Amino acid sequence: MKRIRKGDRVIVTTGKNKGQTGEVLRTTEDRVFVAGLNLIKRHTKPNPQAQQAGGIVEREASIHNSNVLLVNPATGKGERIGYKVLEDGRKVRVFKKSGEMVDA
Repeated sequence: MKRIRKGDRVIVTTGKNKGQTGEVLRTTEDRVFVAGLNLIKRHTKPNPQAQQAGGIVEREASIHNSNVLLVNPATGKGERIGYKVLEDGRKVRVFKKSGEMVDA
């Protein structure tokens, strides 16, 4: 089970986008892609078979998991994530500071 998943709202803790929030578009083993953050410009060739125009394309680059925190909707601040096993055997993510469930 991953601490940060697709669709989560996160805040960046370090780097050029420090303090900015966004939604996670996708994740890899140890990196996340956040919508509208860590933008890079990539020069691409046109590909007529894929209906793709060439030019300079701006897109999101990945950010390491350790540089983002999940935003607690109740407080609006970033908090660390832990795990808790419920009585019915389900494993859920919880905020460390408040103890409330993330996927409520």
